[in-house]
Amino acid sequence: MRRRGDQRDDSATLIAMETSPDSNYGSIATNAPGQHRDRNVFRDGSTGVDFVLVWEERKGVDSAHAKFREEFLKRLRRCGLLQEQRVVLQEKKKTSFILLSAPWSLLCYYAEEISLRVPLQVVEAPNLNWSEQVLSKLSLPNPLSQDVPNPPADYYTCQFRTNKLQRFLGSDHQETFFKTTQRHQVLYEILARTPYGSVKKGEVGIDRLVSEQVFTAAYPLHQGDFRLPSPPVPPNCLGLRQILYAYWAQWSCWKRYQPLDHIREYFGEKIALYFAWIGFYTAWLLPASLVGTVIFLIGFGLMATDVPAKEVCNSGNRFIMCPICNICSYWNYSSICSTYKAGLLFDNGGTVFLSVFMSLWAVTFLEYWKRTCSSLSHRWDCSDFQDIEERPRPEFTAMAPMTVRNPVTGAEEPYFPEKTRLNRTVTGCMVIIIMVAVVLMFLIAIILYRTILSIVIYKSDFSFFNFSAGRIASLSGSVLNLLVILLLSRVYTALAHILTRWEMHRTQTKYEDMFILKVFIFQFVNFYSSPVYIAFFKGRFVGYPGNYNTLFGVRNEDCGAGGCLIELAQELLVIMVGKQLINNIQEFISPKLKSWWQKRKLRPQLKEKKKEVDGEEAQEEEEEVCPWEDDYQLLVCEGLFSEYLEMVLQFGFITIFVAACPLAPLFALINNWVEIRLDAHKFVTEYRRPVAERAQDIGIWFPILQFITHMAVLSNAFLIAFTSSFLPRLYYRYTRDSTLSGFISFTLATTPHTFNQQHHNASCRYRGFRDENGEYLPEYFHLLAIRLGFIIVFEHVVFFIGRLIDLMVPDIPEEVELKIKREHYMAKEALAENQSLGKTMIPGHKDIPSSSLRQRGSRTSPPQSDSPPPNLKEIPEESDPPGSS
Repeated sequence: MRRRGDQRDDSATLIAMETSPDSNYGSIATNAPGQHRDRNVFRDGSTGVDFVLVWEERKGVDSAHAKFREEFLKRLRRCGLLQEQRVVLQEKKKTSFILLSAPWSLLCYYAEEISLRVPLQVVEAPNLNWSEQVLSKLSLPNPLSQDVPNPPADYYTCQFRTNKLQRFLGSDHQETFFKTTQRHQVLYEILARTPYGSVKKGEVGIDRLVSEQVFTAAYPLHQGDFRLPSPPVPPNCLGLRQILYAYWAQWSCWKRYQPLDHIREYFGEKIALYFAWIGFYTAWLLPASLVGTVIFLIGFGLMATDVPAKEVCNSGNRFIMCPICNICSYWNYSSICSTYKAGLLFDNGGTVFLSVFMSLWAVTFLEYWKRTCSSLSHRWDCSDFQDIEERPRPEFTAMAPMTVRNPVTGAEEPYFPEKTRLNRTVTGCMVIIIMVAVVLMFLIAIILYRTILSIVIYKSDFSFFNFSAGRIASLSGSVLNLLVILLLSRVYTALAHILTRWEMHRTQTKYEDMFILKVFIFQFVNFYSSPVYIAFFKGRFVGYPGNYNTLFGVRNEDCGAGGCLIELAQELLVIMVGKQLINNIQEFISPKLKSWWQKRKLRPQLKEKKKEVDGEEAQEEEEEVCPWEDDYQLLVCEGLFSEYLEMVLQFGFITIFVAACPLAPLFALINNWVEIRLDAHKFVTEYRRPVAERAQDIGIWFPILQFITHMAVLSNAFLIAFTSSFLPRLYYRYTRDSTLSGFISFTLATTPHTFNQQHHNASCRYRGFRDENGEYLPEYFHLLAIRLGFIIVFEHVVFFIGRLIDLMVPDIPEEVELKIKREHYMAKEALAENQSLGKTMIPGHKDIPSSSLRQRGSRTSPPQSDSPPPNLKEIPEESDPPGSS
């Protein structure tokens, strides 16, 4: 806790603080001493390149594309953007690069327009790693820590205001005042909002131009090369990209903390939050994988001492089992000795403890992530982003049919009728239902495939395959199911993109949330339908000898000789581990192959030929490849959706079905160690630099994780009650024999007399609690009551403890709450007007009705700052102003 004297000193230095060149606010890469010259500049050597547009021209030039390009670039020039053209000639095509730069006045106008935050005062960054805090208090060395050079400074910040410019840190240095990522955001906002044709037809923005191949690419530049200089230089002389490569993307960094502040500085808050979340999740997998591995190893001890397992192995010809298919023969129960013992690895008393542990682990993990996320979002100035600062999507701004005044900020904003959006959303829901039905159809097809394949294999002449018919059919069915899952995922993801764009959501956060929700609902059914079928439905509706149930004329599937739980473990390992292996191989090999092909395709075959925009004579010169050409050869960053989806589905596997596969957390931990390095390497070395995006949290993924956590409690309760042998063993131990002697005979029923007469008086045994007439025994109903009671007690206890954890762990740490209040106070003092970051008072608009709509014609964007954008006066009123719709 600070003393009162410290507070006074703090506020006294709020505005009068001197800024030195070494502590300028902005890109830390530009301030690192001893770096090579900046090559991301125009020909004059001083004007920095903020964004690059690229197009390729072949012999058959599309005149419509050329017209759109010319109109788009003309509007950008009228907006005030500086442009310079470079041309690279190749054997069969010409590649043109348009370098864009925003002058200071334009940056200030749009910084206020899109609510960029700028610094008021340097503040000491807190240490967020609890493990580092604990080891530091115990005076123990920390093997996870590393000294990353040039750590970005932390600041108290507030929204940029042009008329208060002198009150912000670093305002005397126009070149470095705005961070590189902020300059990229301004340029992208202009590019995304500038029309190139008819607004009513949606001919607006760079994204559509790229999708229609008018431009082949649009991207900001990386800050120099990622490769470390030779000969080596001091660490503090490295550029930010080189620091990330050396201290984050290398495989040797797998056991180190991630440099999250550096990641945020280079890629923005959204990508930094993803890596913060996956790092936090991976750290929490350590105790889960340890407990799961111990439970699995306990199963090895039970294999040698378990009494029912000994009964199975020593039964000889005592238990003659009924055929498992219509054309199969009788078999000895002792033949599944090894399979039965293997099942003990996944089905033992420890699985109950593991289920309770993992359910509480998931609740606690989410609660502590909320705390960590709130600390990071405040530290990275995103605490109020979604509620107050987030602007409408550029595409929405351009295509919305009317406007309405925002009741919070008072700004005039585009509006799309809710009724129309609701109708479109309902249509999207119908498509989801149809696709879910398709998934279930494929599931039924795979069930029939397994049954038919086992019959075909059994009728073959190979005795080895005859004995393993069920196992081969089950394993091949799992592999086929994985391939179907991956195929349907690609189809539906593309369909969900189209539906979500059509629904016209206002903000990028809402757009992404609705897209993610659509895909997750489908993927949840797609990935989990088969394990749910095996866990809760397979073998439940078989019937009994002489009265078997059928599906399309084929006898219903029964569990294999070793029971359903070991089949469920096999299915989980094939889908979860198989998917992870395929994804990691794709992420490791695919970018390298794509990058090799891209570089081979774009490699200049003639001398580079560059020409000036103003038409000066072109000069041919051989020189080193320019950075915009280097970056053009890199791959397009595909965003974080697939990365999050992979991790969330993995989270479902290790929580919903952990009772069937105690090793799932261990496989997840190993995968995530690899995943973090692969993702880091892709972002630093193989992807074009993405436009930095702000984010307050991980978005709708958090409610999805909460939903999975609740589903996991119910799923594990039903798994233990109905699929595991835990409760039947417990019941037998307390009602018959505490040593479990005779348990195998207790779980097997004898065929009815009618069946014996049809099969030459040959009786056999089958799993079930039925009498010789096929009717349920009293023990069946006793066990059913025990199972239902166990489910109720289990889920109530776990949910109650989880709720206690939720109440005991505050979502926002106390020190963060104090810092938020302090920052609001400082912002109010610095701006010296009736404004805080949580609420904006608009003079003359005390009561603004939210329904004040009016039709949009060719309207101009209302100025949000005290200074107009540069050259705005040159734009005729009848045309669309630059950067607006």
